[in-house]
Amino acid sequence: MEPDPQPCSVLSNLAEVVERVLAFLPTKALLRAACVCRLWRECSRRLLRTQQNFTWVSAVESGSSNNHALVQVLEEELEKVQVLPQTVLYIADAETFSGHEEHRQKKARRRNSKETAIALERLLPKRCHVLGLVTPGIVVNPTGSRSGRPLEIEDGEAGFALLFPKIDGVKIQTFHFFRDAKSKVIDENQFAEAGLKNNPDLRVVLLFGYNTWKSGSTRFLHQIVNRLNEKSIILAGGHVDSFTSLTSESNNQAAESCGVVGLAFSGPQIQSAAVLMDQDVADERTAEAAMQRLKAASIPEHNTIGFMFACVGRGYQHYKTKQNLEADAFRKFFPRVPLFGFFGHGEIGCDRIVTGNFILRECNNVKDDLLHGYTTVMTLIHLG
Repeated sequence: MEPDPQPCSVLSNLAEVVERVLAFLPTKALLRAACVCRLWRECSRRLLRTQQNFTWVSAVESGSSNNHALVQVLEEELEKVQVLPQTVLYIADAETFSGHEEHRQKKARRRNSKETAIALERLLPKRCHVLGLVTPGIVVNPTGSRSGRPLEIEDGEAGFALLFPKIDGVKIQTFHFFRDAKSKVIDENQFAEAGLKNNPDLRVVLLFGYNTWKSGSTRFLHQIVNRLNEKSIILAGGHVDSFTSLTSESNNQAAESCGVVGLAFSGPQIQSAAVLMDQDVADERTAEAAMQRLKAASIPEHNTIGFMFACVGRGYQHYKTKQNLEADAFRKFFPRVPLFGFFGHGEIGCDRIVTGNFILRECNNVKDDLLHGYTTVMTLIHLG
């Protein structure tokens, strides 16, 4: 008896049926299915255009001796995610990403941060823009759970990768500026190319300083921050140990100098808010009061991401009686918003709200309002 050709015919001709079947596939499998025939390719493309929510991969346990845990987890999880990343921000702990001692056959081998970064980037699409950072500590949400408890990991191996697809009405750009001893003036054209100048749709800038202990770094950082200190822009971030990845860029001079890297979020549908938790926030009650201020901004919580940039002097050492206090306070008021970030060597930000035409207040004094130490900056970014 000959097999019934009808099921094969349906999958070859009815786009609606094909799309329903392909919708169950993770993105990597979907891209492979697109090679079958023209109909499947068109259906796959339509499905990819609908996958506009960011996702993430996180690692909170030690990996093998050869690779950082984030590399291992990312390799496994990229086979499952339903998103084609266009921009990726990953952050890993500095100690094990680049300084872990491995003892094997009585020989010690030091993990190289550049090797680890290359291994991680090779897992991502070639056209993907990647920004990678290493920091003293990590704030991370468990993989795949928006309602999971965010963790403040001050010691040990940890990291995360945020995967942003192409989102209608949203543009995410990476940028990098470093202090050039030969030229004391920042190129305004570079600012414009990064979407940081003459861009009425610019809403949020995540800014990360590196090698900020070097001579001239404070003045250079002020030059950058002064240009971005506008009431219509949320500026948040902090000082990191180093940056390990910036797609299509390999500049030894930049790596040896002090500088800033970051992400610029542009789009009229983006809404954002930030609060500064200063030294007076010293217990659970005052931490929750700060979260109430952030909640009062009324930022939509669907397709929203939270960031926490804290000083290495805070965390358990600051609160003494309780670990994970600030991340838990955030979760209490935003149980469905994933939280990511790091413990670093200085913080950037202030209390500010940007939702359409409504602004909470303008930060007038750059030194007092935007550059801090021994604080935490909490930020919400709604991508529409």
